[in-house]
Amino acid sequence: MGIELAYAMGAPGGGGGQGSQIMSFLPIILIFIIFYFLLIRPQQRRAKEHRALLANLKAGEYILTSGGIYGKVTGIKENILTVEISDKVRVKVSRGHIAAVVKPDVMNA
Repeated sequence: MGIELAYAMGAPGGGGGQGSQIMSFLPIILIFIIFYFLLIRPQQRRAKEHRALLANLKAGEYILTSGGIYGKVTGIKENILTVEISDKVRVKVSRGHIAAVVKPDVMNA
């Protein structure tokens, strides 16, 4: 008789099924919001800044490639840059492999 009575009583808390479902998803929603503001948004901002850097490259600027090579941009042809890494030593580098624009004094150090 005790087990039948327990089934008849139903779930504890009454008929608030809809509210409890929302409350069960609330931690997942909060975690997603935290990830968005701490990881996704800053990464998108850095990618946007890098795209702007690549779009504004000009001949004569000193750059650092993603491979760690410092050089001076001597020519630009669409997505290929000609970079002088030493006197009379020029290499062609894909525009996407430019990590940063550096100051000229870094080259002389």
